[in-house]
Amino acid sequence: MVYITEDMVRRRSEHNEGEIFSLEEVSLHQQNIERIEHLEKWCRELKILYLQNNLIPRIENVGRLKMLEYLNLALNNIEAIENLEGCESLKKLDLTVNFVGRLSSVASLKHNLHLRELFLVGNPCAEFQGYRQYVVASLPQLQSLDGQEVSRSERIRAEQGLEEVRRSIRRQEEAYARRRAQEKEEARRGGAAGAEQSRAPQGKSAGWEESEEERQDREFWEKPCAFSPESRLEAHRHLEAKQKTTTLEGEPTPKTPRTLITAEGRALNLNQPKLDFCLSEDEEANSIKLDLAVYRHMDTSLLEVDVQPTYVRVTVKGKIFQLVLPAEVRPDSCSVRRSGTTGHLLLTMPRAAGEIRAATRVLAPAPARSTRVLAPAPARSRTSRTGGAGRYVIGREWLEADPAHRSVVDLTNIVAREGGEGGPLEGRGPLRPTDPSKGARLSEDFVDDPDVPPLM
Repeated sequence: MVYITEDMVRRRSEHNEGEIFSLEEVSLHQQNIERIEHLEKWCRELKILYLQNNLIPRIENVGRLKMLEYLNLALNNIEAIENLEGCESLKKLDLTVNFVGRLSSVASLKHNLHLRELFLVGNPCAEFQGYRQYVVASLPQLQSLDGQEVSRSERIRAEQGLEEVRRSIRRQEEAYARRRAQEKEEARRGGAAGAEQSRAPQGKSAGWEESEEERQDREFWEKPCAFSPESRLEAHRHLEAKQKTTTLEGEPTPKTPRTLITAEGRALNLNQPKLDFCLSEDEEANSIKLDLAVYRHMDTSLLEVDVQPTYVRVTVKGKIFQLVLPAEVRPDSCSVRRSGTTGHLLLTMPRAAGEIRAATRVLAPAPARSTRVLAPAPARSRTSRTGGAGRYVIGREWLEADPAHRSVVDLTNIVAREGGEGGPLEGRGPLRPTDPSKGARLSEDFVDDPDVPPLM
């Protein structure tokens, strides 16, 4: 037997953030519920209640739902309309395809002054002679019965012959009650009269042997029976037992786990979720980027990322995506982001220390220089800068032979020499007049002032 539990109600109230005390609508259909309980205590503010396609035998424990406007109890085992007097706001009641045989029980709905729609199609009482006339006359507030509008003239005609219709309905109810008592007795004995007949299997190939379980299952469904609450409950019990047997005996063989890493320690590529991806290398950031096209509306809590030095593994709803990386990375420096627009997962994985590539440094171009004779220095090989390219290259270091082209200001050529020749005076003493014995002479305008210090 399935009971209404608090956990069941909370799972059906996701639209109300799992809160049941303020719940206004809940759907508990197709849960094989066999009794209504707890709802009038937990959900006092319910306005809409769906309980169709269950095994509920009677209406109970809903009298305190003062705000209930719509109650759906279609496809159940209800045999009488009762215990709805307290539902003061009830506007619509659906009892389609039940086993209501006591048509006189609709008189209990007189207290539901706001009731406008009633559905009783598919019940035994709907086959009674004078059924519609009796219901329309008994419920003056009703506006629609079984989806058909009740007109004013129809209500007047129904009230005129109500007494005669009541006597007819009472006789038909008594006849139905006798049939129901017989059905219950036959159900207790294990079958109706004439249910012992069985049909031989047809269309079986030669050599085919029917198992005992298959034979019992075939006989159960081929056995004729009346459509009653007992037969419906018996069919449910049979299906439930068969499902349990199938679950215990026919458990699927567990799948062989996929090989993610070989015995030699080599990681393998695997894409179980069949997701598109893009693996790229960022030279400027010296990192590897993986763009994984995760489903857009998937919750992030269903994703799990594991980055290792040589491979990356992403688990998507239990399915593994594993990819071998082209170079070693640093797992402790990785970052994971997810796009709020596309849902894609972006992994940024910096390269490991041994895989770091030097970034290219762009320098300002050096000023143009004239061609000079350069003498190779016997120095060691080192990183030097070329004059025109402005980049660091590997090669020999060259020293300039002409010191006049240095970047510093040359102060040795301030005083012009005899004959217009000038040049560096490095290694010489202070500037002095030229010795006449050497064939040189001073300029005519030169005055040797002893108060002026010599140039150094």
